[in-house]
Amino acid sequence: MTDLLNAVLLGIIEGITEFLPISSTGHLLVAEHWLGARSELFNVVIQAGAILAVTLIYRQRLWQLARGLGQRENRDYALKLAVSFLITAVLGFAVTKLGFKLPEKITPVAWAFVIGGFWMLAAEYFAAKKPDRREITWTVAILVGLAQIVAAIFPGTSRSAATIFVALLAGTSNRPAATEFAFLVGIPTMFAASGYELLKAYKAHEGHEDWSAFGIAFVVSTITAFVAVKWLLGYIRTHKYTWFAVYRIVLGAALLVFMPNA
Repeated sequence: MTDLLNAVLLGIIEGITEFLPISSTGHLLVAEHWLGARSELFNVVIQAGAILAVTLIYRQRLWQLARGLGQRENRDYALKLAVSFLITAVLGFAVTKLGFKLPEKITPVAWAFVIGGFWMLAAEYFAAKKPDRREITWTVAILVGLAQIVAAIFPGTSRSAATIFVALLAGTSNRPAATEFAFLVGIPTMFAASGYELLKAYKAHEGHEDWSAFGIAFVVSTITAFVAVKWLLGYIRTHKYTWFAVYRIVLGAALLVFMPNA
C-alpha cells in the first residue's frame, strides 16, 4: 500500500511539474529523497503520461498543422518545429554517446532552481519591453532546440522554462505563442527520449517491477498533467511567469539551507 501511495505521489509531482516551468526532473529527484528512488523505467512511464496529456490538449492544433501543410504558414511552422526537434535529437544523441549522466545530488538541482528563477525574472523584464509579437522566427526555432539540450544536461533547469524564455527573448514576445511552440516541439522530443529510455530500460529489465504501481502512476500523471497544462494556458493569457520564478528561488534556497549535503 505504501508503495502504491508513493507511486501516486510521484505521478502527481510529474504531472504538475513536467510542463510548468519549475523542472520535473528536479522535483522528482527531491521527492525520491524521501519517497525512495525509483527505476529509470518508472520515471519514463510517468513522463509518457504527461506527454500523452499535452498531446491530447494540442490534438486540434496538431491536426490543423497536418491537414494544412499545403498552406505556406502551416508548412513554415511545421518545418520550424521539425528543425528545432532535429537539433535537439542530434545533439542529444551526441551527449548520450559521450556518456553524460544526470547528477543524483540535490545541491546542483537547488542551484539550478535559484539561477533559473532569476533568469526567468530577467527574461520577463526584457520581454515586456518588446512589442507583442507572435511570429516564430528561424532564430527562435534554432535556439529552442538548443535550449532543450541545456535543460537535459542541467536538471532543475526545466525544459519548458528554458524553451519558453529563450523564445520570449529571441523575438516571440507573446507568452501564449512562445509557450505553444515550446510545448509542441516538446511532444516529439519527449516521445523520442521516452521511447529511447524505455527501450534501454526494457533491455536491462530483470522483471521485478510492480506493474500495478506503474499503471496507476501513469494514469495519475496523465490526468494531473492535463489539468495543470490546461490551467497554465489560461493563466498565462493574463499573467506573467513571475510567481513560478519566485517559487523556484524560494525552493532552491530552502534546499541549499536545509539539505546542503543531500
